[in-house]
Amino acid sequence: MAIINLRDYYPFYTSDYFMEVPEDVVEMFKEFDRKEAAYRLRTYRHKAYYSLDRNDGIEHEALFVAFSPYELYERKVTIQELYTAISRLPDKQAKRIYAHFILGLTKQDIARAEGVDEKVVRLAIERGLRNLEKILKKFL
Repeated sequence: MAIINLRDYYPFYTSDYFMEVPEDVVEMFKEFDRKEAAYRLRTYRHKAYYSLDRNDGIEHEALFVAFSPYELYERKVTIQELYTAISRLPDKQAKRIYAHFILGLTKQDIARAEGVDEKVVRLAIERGLRNLEKILKKFL
C-alpha cells in the first residue's frame, strides 16, 4: 500500500488529502502522468497545440457533419434492408455475421464462444457474405 495526495491528481481538492491506495492504483496514476507528458511533448514538437475552434463552429462543423433529412431517411431504409437480408440467411451465418460486423467481435472470439474452430467461423462468414450479396442484389 502507498500513500498519495489526492490534490495532486484531482483539481477540485483545495487542500491536501492523503489516502492509502494499492500499488497498482499508484502505478496506474504514474502511467497516466507519463502518457500525458509524452502527449504534451509530441504536440509541442509537432506544433500541434492549436485548435480550429475559435467559437465560430469551424472545428465542430469539420468533425460532425449534419445529414440532410433525405440522407437520414436513405440511411434508415438501407439499414432496414440490410437487417432484412441478414434475417434471410441461415441462422448460424446470420449470427456470425451480426457478431463480427455489428457487434465488432473477432472471428477468434466467436469461435471460442461457440466452441468451434476459427476456420469454421471464417468460412461461414465468407459464405454468408456471398449469400447476403445475392439477397441484396434481388432487393436492389
